[in-house]
Amino acid sequence: MSMTTGGGGGYSSDINMTPMIDILLVLLIIFMVIVPVTPKGLDALVPQPPKNQQQQQQQNDRTIVVQVIYRPGAAPAYKINETDVNKAELLPKLTEIYANRAERVMFVRGDDDLNFAYIADVIDIGRAANVDHIGLMTPKIQAGQ
Repeated sequence: MSMTTGGGGGYSSDINMTPMIDILLVLLIIFMVIVPVTPKGLDALVPQPPKNQQQQQQQNDRTIVVQVIYRPGAAPAYKINETDVNKAELLPKLTEIYANRAERVMFVRGDDDLNFAYIADVIDIGRAANVDHIGLMTPKIQAGQ
């Protein structure tokens, strides 16, 4: 770092940093605008274990679990809690169940060998039945019950 005082008007080999910083700031603003602010994806709820026996009994009466059961070589079977349901009957049954409920929470449980497209169909049917919160049950959660 040397200083020069007056005199010789020759060429300087120092890099002018001002244009580079301007370009950097413009690129930073462009990337901040391009990146989406809201995350995309599904809202997922994890079932919480009840604190006492009375709350567990009350929760079991209100909890709706839609099961998608894998059948090799055939379309999957569907159950609402423990009641067998056809896929065509799924939307009317869920609409009937959630018609008078203030708490609109549904859980979806699928077999491991099942294609996720069937689970996504059940989620879409739940949204069509005006379910506010849809949670996915995984094998780890099921083992904890």
